[in-house]
Amino acid sequence: MADVAIEDGRVVEIGPALRGRAPREIDAARLHIFPGGIDSHVHFNEPGRTDWETIAHGSRALAAGGYTCFIDMPLNSLPVTVDAAAFDLKRAALERSAVVDFGLWGGLVPGNVKHLGELVDRGVLGFKAFMCPSGVDEFPACDEATLRRGMARIVELGVPLLVHAEDPRLLRPPDGPSPADFIRSRPAAAELEAIRRVIELAADTGCRTHIVHVSTAAGLQLILAAAQGGVPVSCETCPHYLLYGAGDVERLGGLAKCAPPFRTAADREGLWDTLAGASPVIVVSDHSPSSPELKTGDDFRQIWGGISGCQSTRQLLLAEDRLPLARVAALTSTNVAARFRVEGKGGLAPGYDADLWLVDLAHEDVVRHGDLLYRHPQSAHEGRRIRGRTVLTLVRGEWPGRGRLIRAGER
Repeated sequence: MADVAIEDGRVVEIGPALRGRAPREIDAARLHIFPGGIDSHVHFNEPGRTDWETIAHGSRALAAGGYTCFIDMPLNSLPVTVDAAAFDLKRAALERSAVVDFGLWGGLVPGNVKHLGELVDRGVLGFKAFMCPSGVDEFPACDEATLRRGMARIVELGVPLLVHAEDPRLLRPPDGPSPADFIRSRPAAAELEAIRRVIELAADTGCRTHIVHVSTAAGLQLILAAAQGGVPVSCETCPHYLLYGAGDVERLGGLAKCAPPFRTAADREGLWDTLAGASPVIVVSDHSPSSPELKTGDDFRQIWGGISGCQSTRQLLLAEDRLPLARVAALTSTNVAARFRVEGKGGLAPGYDADLWLVDLAHEDVVRHGDLLYRHPQSAHEGRRIRGRTVLTLVRGEWPGRGRLIRAGER
């Protein structure tokens, strides 16, 4: 039991029965307080594809799930964030609509290495690249030569590179229209081979490299072994890889289509085992929504690949009851801030921003369509058990209202 004192948006003291007067007091008896979550992998699609998702809807969903900060991906918005002009458009949209704090990733694509410096000057926290087709024509994949050139420049700029790691040589068009055909078209070997190559490039260039949405236990172990050997690599996974397997795609339909696809029960258990340890892995939503008509149909090849889920990440992890509460906080906040050097975020201690999640952990429920705050309230997680009722989310000591651009710390 402890009190938390907040002044000018920051935590100034924590301790039992703090003395002094405050203009406002919040009774948090019988509640748990977590540092606000940081989701470093969301696609809010604005400007551009606001019929898929909006910043206002997405950021409110995050706040409802105990998140106080997010970092938006450089696609699927229009234009994609690959130069300063596109950054300015996206920042303006975020400042208009985000109710929690936000950062931006820039894009590394063929032909834009010359723009990376101007993006860092504007404030991007790092860059995102695809090794295989991204799904949108305006954000093409990088071949190895582009990756190497980009990584060399990114080292100079002192920021990380995020990589979607699937080897395009091992991907193939699905043989037919079924979910099983789609899963077979993107084998685990494609992820593993791409991860091996990214590790080699990171070792050669010294580029801080982060591999996104790892779906295989073997891939996770490759990355952690490389990191322990001194290679500057890290990684993340997502709730959908922890909760579902290939067999669930048929049951869930288009809402469960994503890339990489769901894997095996052994992969799920291997991912959980790693999360339970002391590794610096992070868990993010990879919230990548679309309009309902793009998630339905008889031909799985034509369905948009992406999971809606940013509102439920923490509650899903808590419901599984496989991790200590402090580990959930680390995976969804502290480790994220540390990996990406986000100033003032990710901690519950004096000096940090007063980004807090006050949650009633005695409450259990399921993900309900009517509770989802997305532009389109749909999710593969509907009906899944969750734990924790959000009583209050505070961003810099206040109820979410107007988000601010976050910056990286010392590079």
